Amino acid sequence: MMTFIKKYKEAIASALFLAAALIVEHAFSFSSQAYVYLPLYGLSYIVVGGPVWMKAFKSIKSGTIFSEFLLMGIATVGAFAIGEYAEGVAVMLFYMVGEYAQDGAVNRAKQSIKSLIDQQPDTATVERNGTTESVHPSKIETGEIIQVKPGEKVPLDGELLTEKASFNTAALTGESKPMSRESGEEVWAGSINQDRPVRIKVTSGYEDTKLSNILTMVQEASKRKAPTQRFMTRFASIYTPIVVWLAVALTFVPYFVVENYVFQDWFYRALIFLVVSCPCGLVISIPLGYFGGIGAASRNGILLKGSDFLDQLRKMKTLFMDKTGTMTEGSFEVRYIHPVNGYSQEELLRLAASLEQDSTHPIAKAILNRTNGQQLHPVENQQEISGKGLKGSVNGKTVVVGNSDLLKQEGISISSTDVDDPYTYVHVAEDGIHVGTISIADQIKEDSKQAIEDLRKHGVNEIVMLSGDNQEVVDHVSRKLGLDHAYGSLLPDEKYRHVEQALSPSKTVGFIGDGVNDAPVITLADIGIAMGGIGSDATVETADVVIQTDQPSKIPMAIEIANFTHRIVWQNIGFALGIKVLVMVLATLGMATMWEAIFADVGVALIAIGNAIRIQNKYSDKGFSLTAKSDSTSQVEEQANACCEI
Repeated sequence: MMTFIKKYKEAIASALFLAAALIVEHAFSFSSQAYVYLPLYGLSYIVVGGPVWMKAFKSIKSGTIFSEFLLMGIATVGAFAIGEYAEGVAVMLFYMVGEYAQDGAVNRAKQSIKSLIDQQPDTATVERNGTTESVHPSKIETGEIIQVKPGEKVPLDGELLTEKASFNTAALTGESKPMSRESGEEVWAGSINQDRPVRIKVTSGYEDTKLSNILTMVQEASKRKAPTQRFMTRFASIYTPIVVWLAVALTFVPYFVVENYVFQDWFYRALIFLVVSCPCGLVISIPLGYFGGIGAASRNGILLKGSDFLDQLRKMKTLFMDKTGTMTEGSFEVRYIHPVNGYSQEELLRLAASLEQDSTHPIAKAILNRTNGQQLHPVENQQEISGKGLKGSVNGKTVVVGNSDLLKQEGISISSTDVDDPYTYVHVAEDGIHVGTISIADQIKEDSKQAIEDLRKHGVNEIVMLSGDNQEVVDHVSRKLGLDHAYGSLLPDEKYRHVEQALSPSKTVGFIGDGVNDAPVITLADIGIAMGGIGSDATVETADVVIQTDQPSKIPMAIEIANFTHRIVWQNIGFALGIKVLVMVLATLGMATMWEAIFADVGVALIAIGNAIRIQNKYSDKGFSLTAKSDSTSQVEEQANACCEI
């Protein structure tokens, strides 16, 4: 509670002074005495109006005389001059509430890298003086030896001293298949030790690890990603000088064309003109449309971290995408079973599963899942050939299960199996004879192909896949989905360079991914999209848009919502300006009072609310509901409620 009060102290103080002034003016017998309540209005105005006037003066010093801040200031001072104190304060107060919302979005963006930093281990076990001690990785020198237990993250890049081990490198390469390493081979910081305690000789300092390099790229990309200039700033550069000079003309021009010119009367009309022209209604109606779009998206499992990203989605013409976990399921399964030399599919699968039954490797799990719990053969003298497969004795026969390198090592020729899909192959041999091949792959998501087709309908004319998987597999998936280009065997910095080269002021570039390795590219792209269900915390925090359901089809839906929101926003802008122009004309003719001015401001906002609700209604039946609201969603609702109260 204290943090909330401290953060919004100006708006809270102004609201309290305003409430006190209204009570004193309208509830007590001495309300006619302006000296009693006017200081309260003045204090309320200074608290919220002071920062706006400061911005107006800074804008003037920088060469921009007619800014939205100056118009706010002139209009509210005009309201005070004609005795509409509450209106003058309210305009500034509502404007500051809108500024708080913008500042909050910026601060969240600055904090988005924190979760990536948390991926770096805080401690490392190092061997020193015949014993081990836990220290921060930054305190370890190259050449020292560290120990990593199963399930722990490797804290520093190094050379494996243990005979062999398996590491999950998905955080760095995006590849879901664990990487087998033998003594003398390189191991990367951020990898997760899979199966046994290992010893590693450190080869890179804390600041030079691959994980640190990923963090550096995220920070650099964040600095390069300039915030979208707000519409009101651009609009005010034209609108403000026009209405200010019209108000000046309304005050003095009648002197030359009207008989019985009375300065006070025309000055009064000019002040009403300025109050009507105050863009508060626009300040409210524009974000209302965006809030409606953000709310509609969240109902459908699409979280947007700011209204700017709706515009970015609408403009997106090029989309880069990760493969594993983004367009594919991110988990292995048996696709095909190809027996040869008289074996049946059931016999081949049972033989392979028997050797794999004690393994924790994802490929082994895929084979075992396919057996549906059938009884397996007992295995004797089983041995693992690192990076290649398994060998053992089943019913007195030597069985080999592994890749083509293992069968070649054993002198076994692989029979033709009519396999032409570029997936992971597990070959099975018995007593030196190849008896079949099991094809294992990461399955393409059910809605991926339809998502690509819908993206093209929404104007995304270039779709490119960037993946850490091998080129043959990436090409195969690309052909299945109908992509324009596909690049495989990429490390994070190579993905980064592909997107960096595509960035251009003339087009909006998007990227969608799910792993920590995708975080730098997501931050670099004009619009970064993350799969939130399976994605890493760092990637979700860094992204501009989060797909909670992990469905690629939500991306074209997000673009559709962005397009509809854009139409609603411009309808609100047109209506607000139309009403204001009408009331300005009436004010010029002396036919408008502050009641009309209030309608032109508050009334427009209420009608804009009704129009923005259309977005919510249009996308309210798409079949998704968030059980827990995100911070960004809650803030959207709070802002919408605030606008309704206005």
